[in-house]
Order: sequence, then C-alpha cells, then structure tokens
Amino acid sequence: MRGSAIDPTSAPGGRRTRRAAGGMAAAALLLPLLGAAPSPSATGPATGGLQRAFASAAAAYHVPQSVLLAVSYLQSRWDTHAGAPSVTGGYGPMHLTDARTALTAVPHHGEGTEDARGDSARPALHPEPRVPDASALPARLETLPAAAGLTGIPAAGLRTDPAANVAGGAALLAAAQQELGRPLSSDPADWYGAVARFSGAADTATAAAYANDVYDVLRTGAKRTTDDGQVVALAARPGLSADTAQLKRAGLAPAADDGTECPAAVSCTWVPAPYEEFGDDYGNHDLGDRPASQSIKYIVIHDTEGAWDGVLDLIKDPTYVSWNYTIRSTDGLIAQHVKAKDVAWHAGNWYVNAKSIGIEHEGFLAAPDAWYTEAMYRSSARLVRYLAARYGIPLDRQHLLGHDNVPGPTAATVPGMHTDPGPYWDWRHYFELLGHPFRRAGGAKGGLVTILPDYARNQPVYTGCTTAGEPCAAHGSSEVRLYSDHDEDSALIKDIGLGTAPTTGVNDVSSRVSTGQQYAVAARWGGWTAIWYLGQKAWFRNPGGQPTAVAASGRVITPRAGLTSIPVYGRAYPERAAYPAEVPAQAVSPLPYTVPAGQRYVVGDELPGEYYYAVTFIADSHRVVTGADLYYQIQYGHRVAYVRAADVEVRPSV
Repeated sequence: MRGSAIDPTSAPGGRRTRRAAGGMAAAALLLPLLGAAPSPSATGPATGGLQRAFASAAAAYHVPQSVLLAVSYLQSRWDTHAGAPSVTGGYGPMHLTDARTALTAVPHHGEGTEDARGDSARPALHPEPRVPDASALPARLETLPAAAGLTGIPAAGLRTDPAANVAGGAALLAAAQQELGRPLSSDPADWYGAVARFSGAADTATAAAYANDVYDVLRTGAKRTTDDGQVVALAARPGLSADTAQLKRAGLAPAADDGTECPAAVSCTWVPAPYEEFGDDYGNHDLGDRPASQSIKYIVIHDTEGAWDGVLDLIKDPTYVSWNYTIRSTDGLIAQHVKAKDVAWHAGNWYVNAKSIGIEHEGFLAAPDAWYTEAMYRSSARLVRYLAARYGIPLDRQHLLGHDNVPGPTAATVPGMHTDPGPYWDWRHYFELLGHPFRRAGGAKGGLVTILPDYARNQPVYTGCTTAGEPCAAHGSSEVRLYSDHDEDSALIKDIGLGTAPTTGVNDVSSRVSTGQQYAVAARWGGWTAIWYLGQKAWFRNPGGQPTAVAASGRVITPRAGLTSIPVYGRAYPERAAYPAEVPAQAVSPLPYTVPAGQRYVVGDELPGEYYYAVTFIADSHRVVTGADLYYQIQYGHRVAYVRAADVEVRPSV
C-alpha cells in the first residue's frame, strides 16, 4: 500500500556538480528532438520518432542504446502515458521521478469496510490515501530534477516530452557509470552497476533484482507498439553476460537475510504485522498451520490506494487489518508482513481469507494514468509463480483473484465488497509474465469463452475517477462491458445483490467481465456473444476483427434434473453436523442469487465444506472444521461463487 524513499547517495546522478560526458553540449544536441515524437497515425502505428530519440540520447551521452532501451522497458514498457505521472510520481518512458510535482492529490475509490476475522465490519483496508509530505520527500523520489541539472533541459520538458525524458534517463545512467569509476563503454555488459544504481535502491538485493530484470530484457529482446502508437524494438542478445561484480562497488547496504518467503530472483524484506492483544480484542491476523491444517487455494491481488510509506505505517498497527505482502512500484521491492502459514485479514470474506494469500500493489484503482511499473508487475509475477508452485495453486483466474473477484460472504455484505485492483490492472500482460498466457483453447463449439481483449485498444468508458459521473481519461482496460441485448443502447446487466441500477462507474463491477475469466456461451448474434452471468443472459461485443474473447472448453455445472433453480453461496462452509461441540456451527446462508435450470457456469474447483475457527488470541483453541458436503467454485458474475455439489450436475462444456 504507500510511497518510497531513496538514499540520496544512491540516487543516480545525485551529485549535480558532476556532468555526464557531453553534459550541456549533449543537451544542446538533443534540444531539436523536443516534441519530435509523432502522434498515432490513423492508418497504423507511427514508427521512428521514439526509437530515434533513444538512438540520439545514447549517442549524446555515450550509453549503449540497448541498455537505455532495456532500462526504459522495465520502467514503462516505452509508454509515455501522455505525460501523466505514475503512482510514485514518475514521468515518461524513463520514469523520471518528480514527486513534489506529482504527489499532490490522488483519487480514492472509496470502498466501504473490510471484513477481518469473520464477517463483521473492521476498519477499511483502503482509507483515504496518505500523500507524502512534499517537504520531507527523500532524493530517491526526485530523479527528474537531477536529470534537469545534468542536461540543462527544463523539468517541464522532461515531464512532458518523450525525447527529452529519454535524454534525461541517458544522462542519469552516464553519471552513475562515472560515479562508479567505470568508462562509458559501448559494451552493455559493462553497465550492470550503473543500471543497479539507476533503480534508486538503497540495498544490494533490490538493486540486483532490478538490474537482473534489465539484463533479462536485453537477452530476450522486445518489440511493441506504445500507448501513443509508436513501434519500438530492442534486438535480443541471448548470450549477453553482465559484470555483476560491479554491484560490490555501488556503495549500497547489504541485503538482510530475515527469513522471508520469497523467490531468490526478487528483493524481499520482512516488515511484520504485529500479532498483539489489546483490551478484549487482538490483531491483526491469526496464527495458523497452513498448508498442514488446510490448503491454500487462492492468491488475491489488491492495490493499496496509498503510497509505500503510509502503507507500511498501516501494517504495523495491531488494531488495523493485514495482508501477506506489499510490492513497491518504483523498483518491485517486496515487503512480507504475514507468514503464509498464518491467516491475514485482507479479502473481506473469512472463507477466502483462510484459504488465500493477499498481495498489495502500490497503486490507485481510479487513476488510470497513475500507472503500474513493469518492475512491479515482474516482481509480483515472480512472487506469485513461487507461491503457486510451493502451495499447488493453479495459475488461472479461478485461483488468482482480484479483490474485485472475491464474493460477499453473506447477502448483507455484497454491496460493500471491494473493487480493486480495478479495470486498469493488465491481467493479460500479468499472465504472460507468469508464463501462463491466455490463449484460444477450443473450437467454436467448445461451449465456453475466455475473456481476452487487446488491453491497449480496449477502452470502455468509465466514469467517476475524479468527479462523480464525469468520464475517466481514455485508457486501456482488462474489462469488457455487458448488456441485456446485442445492442450498446440496451440496458447494462444488473446485479440484484447490489440493490442499485448499474452504471459505468469505475467501481461498479455489476456489468463487467475481466480478462482471463471464463463463461459458458448462451447465444451469438453477428459480432456479439452472450454468456450466462448472474443468472441472466449477458451480451458483449466480440467482433471478428477485434475480438474481446476466444473459444475455450472445460467443465460446467447446471442445476440437477428436476430443480428449477439452485442457491448460490459466497463461502463453502460445512454442514452443521460436521462441527465439534467446542466450535459454534456457522450458517450456510445463500446469497441473493440463483442458477436457473438450463443455465451453465464454468467450474473452477471442487472443494469440501471448510471453516477455520479462530476467535481468540491464544491459538490453542483454533480448529479447522471439514465437512462431508462438497462444493463447486464457479465463475458466476464478475466475482466467483460456490454451489453445493448435491444441487448440480457437472458436464463437459462441448
């Protein structure tokens, strides 16, 4: 959840009295490039402008062009975001940070209260964001002013002009290389230390993880069309081997070996959530024995709605809620707070809490241009791959959930469930980084679809990002809107559990499906597809020239013969007879939804009824109750849900 800090001595180019090779002369060479990047062409992607800017900046500051491209790719994937700052105040393709300018106001998606141990209200996990005090911001958040000092280019130009921004990044890299006593070599292998310093990390582990990612990009290469329609490419260097010994001379603090549960390829630090007793209550998580006592089935993706420092303040409060990990936007640093064996209070659904690991990502749902960095996406993907392998969690959208996919545990809680990370989280790219990209997996008669829009081109209208009812900035999205008929003028699909009319609001998930989710096909009409969704037939545009879903096949449930409809649940709790005398039986209460006869919903998992009893500070009384009743997890609406196995038939989707 909140911002970051850099040791001024480790900020690249921090000593403004030193100029990179070329200095002001190089800046003069680059000034004609300002404003040179073309806008997208109506007939296809623009080419050349940004690629030329990388070449010119590399030549002017004597930085290998491939290194400059790879660093920029990790910072922004070469996107410009129309000059808008990232969540940590970074601008442009090089993510030059100017937090004093950027971090003055942030939107908030205002989602109700957070469920903690059980299903009673606790403090909100996403309160009003805490914006860092500009007067106290460390130099780490201020690399753009350093770049201005090195190049002579005004800060406004570095923020808004992509070519100037690239020049600023090149100057910072060259300055870092010289401060390490290294020559401005043309060999990319010689720049490992400077790249590590460019990350702004204060410790060797974080800096090394960042530099290793940059060199992975160098080895594999990349090519993509940016958000302003330009094609940028980096040729692969598969045999490239970096001089990693340079990191020893970077003057960074040693990495702490503090027993975190993280893969070796990321930087991870231990910032514990306090397990403390206060008054007649305790917080802010429960001690457990997972996976020995119960399986871990889910990983829940959150955004923080705040900056790094404030979030770390919150996790240290025993009266607050908890989550397992937080990931920093600037460099992908991971902080672990709760061990995987224990149960954090993060999902708003006690059943899901007991079966999941929660990961917060520094960012804001309602700020489409306060963008997530590639460094954070990659660090998160590595962590999720590690956790999935360790605990046997399938890498699919039935087990890797957004907080917005977690169901309300009871009917009363449905309206207050959270909606992060929201429509701007790039699930398609995230699963590519996980090594499990979404693909067509069945023929036209497979009976299912996997939602898979082109993120950049898919730009539904959302409202309420800054002002209620006002359109959000146009932006790529992972989500596709649903209608009651094959017509965009028809009504949006209504979620009866919310009790309100559907809207295009950025937090209204009632009529939206998300990338990677799978649904049973109900009908087709021209360039439209209908799916079964929340007990209704829901239509979305799916034209052949720009599809928003691909064919799939799998297993589905439908009500057992003779039943007109069956109940839907927000948790898979055991039957009453399963509870021992010392554990109060929990109600198996349905949500305000049904699955009518004839409808079909995709099966995500088969689960026994299970309840984790943990209501005291002393863990001796904690129990895991497992019932004989079985449930199927299904993709019911935007959120997952559960149905009793006794109520349904399971069939192939074909």
